[in-house]
Amino acid sequence: MHQKAPLGEILVGEGWASRGQVLTALSDQTGLQIADLEETPPTAELCALKPVEFWLAHNVLPWMRVGPILLVATARPDLFDPVAEALGTADLTIVPVLAGLEQIDAAIARSYAKPLAQAAETRVDVEQSCRNWSPKTRSVPITACVLAFGLFAAFPAAGLSVLLWATLVTLVMFLLLRLSGLVAFLLPRQPVQTENAPPLPCISILVPLYKEREIADALIARLQRLTYPKALLDVILVLEESDEVTQTALRDVELPSWIRAIEVPRMGMLTTKPRAMNYALDFCRGEILGVWDAEDAPLPDQLETVARHFASAPEEVVCLQGVLDYYNPRTNWRSRCFTIEYSGWFRVILQGIARLGLVVPLGGTTFFFRRDKLLELGGWDAHNVTEDADLGVRLSRAGYRTEIVNTATYEEANFRAWPWVKQRSRWLKGFMVTYLVHMRAPLQLLRDLGPLRFLGLQAFFLGTLGQFLLAPVLWVFWLIFFDLPHPFQHVITPGFLRGCVYLFLAAEGANLLVGMLGVIAGNRRFLLPWVPTMALYYPLGALAAYKGLWELAVKPFFWDKTQHGQAAEEI
Repeated sequence: MHQKAPLGEILVGEGWASRGQVLTALSDQTGLQIADLEETPPTAELCALKPVEFWLAHNVLPWMRVGPILLVATARPDLFDPVAEALGTADLTIVPVLAGLEQIDAAIARSYAKPLAQAAETRVDVEQSCRNWSPKTRSVPITACVLAFGLFAAFPAAGLSVLLWATLVTLVMFLLLRLSGLVAFLLPRQPVQTENAPPLPCISILVPLYKEREIADALIARLQRLTYPKALLDVILVLEESDEVTQTALRDVELPSWIRAIEVPRMGMLTTKPRAMNYALDFCRGEILGVWDAEDAPLPDQLETVARHFASAPEEVVCLQGVLDYYNPRTNWRSRCFTIEYSGWFRVILQGIARLGLVVPLGGTTFFFRRDKLLELGGWDAHNVTEDADLGVRLSRAGYRTEIVNTATYEEANFRAWPWVKQRSRWLKGFMVTYLVHMRAPLQLLRDLGPLRFLGLQAFFLGTLGQFLLAPVLWVFWLIFFDLPHPFQHVITPGFLRGCVYLFLAAEGANLLVGMLGVIAGNRRFLLPWVPTMALYYPLGALAAYKGLWELAVKPFFWDKTQHGQAAEEI
């Protein structure tokens, strides 16, 4: 197996030598001094010789000046020539000294804590970010709802008609999107070509952690199942500086050489997953960058699958989304339904959407990026609570594509009622934010995406939000089956009413088919008897939608934390 990694990293990754031993051997081989950046940190004056981007890009840092000699710490003396050339002046002689990668990263983080933390909040172009929302902007949804209720009270018949048509249009949009994805999923597909694969690349994985008391031991055990060459694996546990809970949980855990922790400085009030990932992005070393959540259990060969797929994919494919599934489908009825929902979406609909070239709203985990393209896009919007879906839109606007990679990650299904509502409300609020941000200039969005992807985006966001916010309108129609009066009997004809009922039944039938195909594709046939109960699973989503709508106005950047580690693995 070809590995694009230094011999020292291979020895450390396989456990045949420690980093200290490799550094000492490298010093003996090259004759270079070993610098201790912790005992003698670099001065601010020396760091100011170049911007932080330069030190990060080359993973070096000026350590000490001795007369006309500038000692620069590096872990890769074989790559030092461009650094010496960039730093060389008439009055300075650039000499390399050795230091460990972790020491260099830590020294850069200490020296540039404030600018790096500030940059993590503002990486995305302001025109495609929600960070500049004013209180006036945030109050628009609530104001619109108040006006709608006022008009409804003044003109009830017209209000009922508008409400009905809004419900029908969003239902049809989302139904057409699901049917398009279903048809594309069922069509024959070409296998990924893996002949003449290049050497495996280095892959960085970000694992954001926040107040994860129960997850530390299980997380490390899951990561150790990975079969990817450890010399090419760079797993970064991203912690908040103020998060003593997670720091305490990790303190007694011995991390393998290929796992390291980075603490995100606390600067201001914002503490979100995308901000933390933006900060850690600069310290990644891989050509490919992926994201896993704290409770994730990826398949052991997932990274090999990702590397092979990227090697054969066209250049415009900059992101691969893996399948998300759950490892506790038998915990209770809600976890079964959650598993059915995810199976239908990730294994069926999203597969078809990606094959059609539509905008793929990324999941919050198990997606992998060409790192240079992620940097080009500005990383994540630190203020958006569904930074994943937003990133999927932005990469499409830039002319890039996402494909679905044939690998799965198993995580914990949120099986308790109120935590489920909290999690779903955050997702729906984020969808609202993402839609409003990108629809600031709809004509420009249309030009960026093209007509088909523009319509697909409308169908996903308006369809998803409409089906949850307007769900009570659909529930009313079930009164017909019990011969009970309903609000719409005086504003629509009997024939139109029958057509609506047929449409609702068709939508339920499509949902059943997608759910069944999803659990079959995921080898979860024991869930088939539970698929018809999905109609009882979604009503809590309406509560979550209105919770999200309220938070959109009063605290749009609030991250309603989901607590993990509540269920044991069943697979």
